[in-house]
Amino acid sequence: MAVDQELSAKIQSELDMERETRDSDKVPARISEYLESSSFELQDIPGQEEVVLTRKFGDETIRVSFSIADLNAVEPDEEDPYGTADDDPAMYDEGDASANMQSGGANAKGTINQGRTADGNINIAPEDRIAPADREGLADDESASSQQEEGNNNEPSFPARVNVMIEKPGRGTLQLETTAENGEVVIDNVYYFADAELADAKTAELDWKRRNLYEGPPFGNLDESLQVLLERYIDERGINTAMAIWVPEYIDFKEQREYLRWMTNVQAFVDA
Repeated sequence: MAVDQELSAKIQSELDMERETRDSDKVPARISEYLESSSFELQDIPGQEEVVLTRKFGDETIRVSFSIADLNAVEPDEEDPYGTADDDPAMYDEGDASANMQSGGANAKGTINQGRTADGNINIAPEDRIAPADREGLADDESASSQQEEGNNNEPSFPARVNVMIEKPGRGTLQLETTAENGEVVIDNVYYFADAELADAKTAELDWKRRNLYEGPPFGNLDESLQVLLERYIDERGINTAMAIWVPEYIDFKEQREYLRWMTNVQAFVDA
């Protein structure tokens, strides 16, 4: 059983190191301040990857969900498996934006505690986007821009998928697939379901029914003014810059807690 003792001791040293870096039991002020000031209620079940925010808006029920899986979706060196980027900068094409990006999650633990920074993440440069404020007819919100810049400088930065469902009694559900990135909520797809159950199909039968429905055109193919109005529509319901900054923060915080819980459970199993 010598290996068991060595493994348990190693896990304990990693637990101690993680706890010295950051107290996972203490909710950071920025996270709690958002929850206190917003109208959303948090549903976070320990041991599960998905996090849910819910609120009422008039007669609408709004459900926003995201997952910590986005943080661990991509290995750090997946785009450069042979390390050519570090060995020879000339290997990069200056015109290739992907040379300076990672897609998906920000930090994957190939080994315990591998690749973790002081913030628990590897920062990812966001894609170049045309800011909504540059589109015709959309005014710039200076306070939102200021908050976004602050978030960019101080907070985890990686694309996080955020699923939004807006349900009206007897009128079905509007579902929006979005990405929270760099202080901005970017709409990827918009779907409408007359049957609200199809928006979150939990059975094979419902999933089959959903597959046969017309889901609408890609969001980017819509008229530009329609895109802007849909962005304003969800912004009015609280899916906004504040949420876009908060979601990556909470993913980072929850992932740290789940990581420590996982290591504690493994250690308990080894010691039993």
